[in-house]
Amino acid sequence: MLVAFSVAPSGSSDADGSVHDAVAAAVSVVRASGLPNRTTSMFTEIEGEWDEVFDVVRRATDAVMPFGSRVSLVLKADIRAGRTGEIDGKIERLESAIESIRENEARGATIEE
Repeated sequence: MLVAFSVAPSGSSDADGSVHDAVAAAVSVVRASGLPNRTTSMFTEIEGEWDEVFDVVRRATDAVMPFGSRVSLVLKADIRAGRTGEIDGKIERLESAIESIRENEARGATIEE
């Protein structure tokens, strides 16, 4: 399964509203897990079996708790039995599809000229 999640504290005392220290604590837990993962500006993705992924999400959430009086967790899961390597595979298939569109558009422009 693939899980994309975002966890952040609220009710913190940080004057500028930044949550980077809390996010760093959560991402450190994810990276230490050894599971395939990727962090972007808005979400962290992690891939593995149900129990191991949700254990990491729980521990990442726990790591954020000291940074505020509450914690917000947003989670999206793609559950597909028998598939592995999807954290990269989905992106590779997307890029391939985009390249096919570009090639078709380029051929179409040549034919019309």
